[in-house]
Order: sequence, then C-alpha cells, then structure tokens
Amino acid sequence: MIETQNILTPKDFKSDQEVRWCPGCGDHAILNAIQRALPELGIAKEDFAIISGIGCSSRFPYYMSTYGFHSIHGRASAIASGVKVANPELSVWQITGDGDAMAIGGNHFIHAIRRNIDLNIILFNNEIYGLTKGQYSPTSKFGSVTKTSPYGTVEHPFHPGELVIGAQGKFFARSIDNNLKLCQEIFVEAGKHHGATVVEVLQNCVIYNDKTHAAISDREFKDDRQIVLRHSEPMIFGKNKDKGLILDAEHLKLKVVELGDKYSEKDLLVHNAKEVNPGMHLMLANMQYPEHPVAFGIIRSIDAPTYDGSVAKQVEEVKSKSAIKSVDDLLNSGTTWKV
Repeated sequence: MIETQNILTPKDFKSDQEVRWCPGCGDHAILNAIQRALPELGIAKEDFAIISGIGCSSRFPYYMSTYGFHSIHGRASAIASGVKVANPELSVWQITGDGDAMAIGGNHFIHAIRRNIDLNIILFNNEIYGLTKGQYSPTSKFGSVTKTSPYGTVEHPFHPGELVIGAQGKFFARSIDNNLKLCQEIFVEAGKHHGATVVEVLQNCVIYNDKTHAAISDREFKDDRQIVLRHSEPMIFGKNKDKGLILDAEHLKLKVVELGDKYSEKDLLVHNAKEVNPGMHLMLANMQYPEHPVAFGIIRSIDAPTYDGSVAKQVEEVKSKSAIKSVDDLLNSGTTWKV
C-alpha cells in the first residue's frame, strides 16, 4: 500500500453530502471517529474503499470522501470480500448494522470472518431495525417490545462477540458511540491489523430504541459498569479503580472483586489480547451487566494468514510454474488444427 505524501486531516474524509441521520443518532459520533482515525493510518485517500449494505448506518459511504459502494441488504460482506481480493492494496471498510450483518447477511458475515479476509467491519449495534421503523433485530434483548413483538420478543439474541469468535475470528473489539476517543483508538488499531477485524459499536437509536444501552452508558454509573481492556494491563475498573476481575477456578468463570484487604491489583487477571486460545476472550466478550461489567477495547487480536494474501500468493506461484504466459499461449496449447 502506497503511503500518502500529504498529511491528511479529518476534513479530507468529509464529503459534501448532507448527513441525513436523525439529530442525536449515535451514527454521527461513529462517523466523526472514523474520519479522525483514517488520517492516522498513513494511507493515501484513494486507497480507501467504504462498502455498506442496507440500513441507517449504510448511508455511510455518501458521507465519506473516499471510494465507496452502497450495496444491497446483507451483501456488504460479499461485495467487500470481492473488492479486497480483486485489489489487495485497498484498505476496505465495511459498514453494517446488527440486522444487515447478522440476519439476512449472517452467512456472508461469518464466512468473511472465517476466511480472515483483510476487511475492517464496523458493526453498529442499536438492537433494532431503525431504517424500517422499529422491528426487533437479531440482537434485541429477550422480551423487547417492538413493532413486530408487541408482547415482547421470545427470541434469544445473538452476542456479536460470541458469533465472531465462534466463526474463528482473529480480531474483535467493542466500543460505544458516546466514547469518541475510544472509538478512534480502536479504529486505528483495526486499520493496522492484517486480517478480518470486527468492531462492535454500541449505538443509540433515539427514535426506535432510545437508551437501550443506558444501563452501562449513563455518565453517573458507566465507570462501574464498563471495563476498558488493554493488552498486558490488569483487568481493573470502577470510578475509583477499586474493582477488578479474577478467574473463579472452582466454577470456571470470571468474578468481580473489590480491591482492599483481601485482593490487590496483583491478584487480578492481566489482559492478553494475543492469546490464541479463545476461551478467555469468549468469556470477556460475553460479560453482561449486572453480574459483570461490559468489556470494551480490543478483546482479541491474533495474527494469522489472510485469505486475500493467500489467494495472491497462490496465483503468483501458479503463474511462475505455468507454461502459458499469454492468451496466445493458451489458444495454441493442447491439440490444434489449421483450417
């Protein structure tokens, strides 16, 4: 990938299109964070491609001054995969929602992750279908009352982190729309990672599912209900940094403890995002309030060969051994006749 000769700024990534999301929608903050993150990657603007499916978040390509493609419902992963394999030099960003990615697009989504295609997938999770006016989605909480579940949904939701890790995902992170700094930091690290990255952003839909994340995002309580994980650092949290996570060996699960007489910081688990075994990452990704804090930051980040890199390598190897070097060689190979 050719590094840009000019220093880019967030303004360079803002298009001239009117941003048509509802006032107060969390999408505005995510857009801002990505426009701040991309200049830090040292990549020429023409080497970015933004691919989206269908949904409120999928308007994203219009608002970015990059190459982009607003595709069809659920197919963003398939199209983004094709873009990356056809031109491995591009930095490809897929913008999708919980419905677009995990309902109609579920199969494309998990296989892009399984193949470890070098895509950056930003998953906006507002636990509702916003564009189509408030139906429950694959991530809606059990019992949620929506337009299509007036008596409460009886379906158990997907947990995006569990789905990603179960699909052999090598990179999973989580942020929230009201933490612009953390979003930007994670997007930069995702952009630097070689392979499929999935960043779940908990996002608020002010019209159809307002305050769905309020229990953990409320300013007064968030420090005690969220934990930001950082590689090689102790799993500590709380407004006064007085809580942490240990492994309850007897029950093989994570346990919240208070620091003081019985436990100190040295007793806490240390986050290892590079651990190949996904067991701990799965437990961290699945933590839910009120039993546990919700985990944010980069939960898993493993290096592994990419599908697009392997395809390009295979093509070069086959070409180097082939006697056919041109179309003429192909047409004149095998049995031929003169007429």
